[in-house]
Amino acid sequence: MSAEAELAAVLRHDIAAPTRTSLPWRRLGESALPWLLPVALLVLWFAGAAQGWISPQVLPPPQFVWETLRDLATSGDLWLHVSTSFTRVGVGFAAGTLLGLVLGSAMGLSRSFEAYVLPTFNALVQIPVLAWLPFVLLLVGIGEPLKYILIAKAALVPVALNTLQGFRQTPSALREVGEVYGYTRRQQVLEIVLPHAVPTLFTGVRLGFTKAWLSLVVVELVASSEGLGYLIVYGRQLFQLDLVMAAVIVVGAIGYAIDRLLDRLEAAVHRHRPGGAAR
Repeated sequence: MSAEAELAAVLRHDIAAPTRTSLPWRRLGESALPWLLPVALLVLWFAGAAQGWISPQVLPPPQFVWETLRDLATSGDLWLHVSTSFTRVGVGFAAGTLLGLVLGSAMGLSRSFEAYVLPTFNALVQIPVLAWLPFVLLLVGIGEPLKYILIAKAALVPVALNTLQGFRQTPSALREVGEVYGYTRRQQVLEIVLPHAVPTLFTGVRLGFTKAWLSLVVVELVASSEGLGYLIVYGRQLFQLDLVMAAVIVVGAIGYAIDRLLDRLEAAVHRHRPGGAAR
């Protein structure tokens, strides 16, 4: 080995060693970074309540909110509202996801169907959930079907659009190879198109659940006598802002936990997609 090669090897070793040593600290810093802002806001909340910067009528102290949350949990009211909200979002999300997969697949497999449906679909999806509320209210009343329909509509949109994108992103070269080998239409969809579309489909499902969860709270704010959204309205009507804050914290915590779970599942899907190991 020449002197230049030996020197290069030593330099590579010296550079790599501290990198390997600092890797755990770097990972710890990256995992702690997203928590800096929430912790800072929590500290500011505690400080503002202790120093009297914020009126308790405007923003109750954290200990009041914690006591309210604990009382809701011990009395069983919290679990009643959470289970009601989960039932609604589960039914609406399942219906919206199924319809979105069917609609997106139909548009992805047929250019003619896409040309007829997609422009109208894109126009209708611009209308927010609250704008649909009076119309659906006249059709089905104020009962549970109203909530299921609006939640399903919210979930349907991202699922359908991502399904269409997933079916369209299959490389044309792979389709041509399938034609050369005599694949039927069904074989092309199941063995070529679908494996490449699955990660995008899962992204649509994840976005669909996020939209469904947000729409659930909106619907319960307007027309409900149970659920987390109703709990927020009930606290506002009684001017019990500690109850409002407790319900908001539960909504945010559940939504964040489910989003993290779906994010990990999505990452696992990406690792197992064709060529995913190289990413």
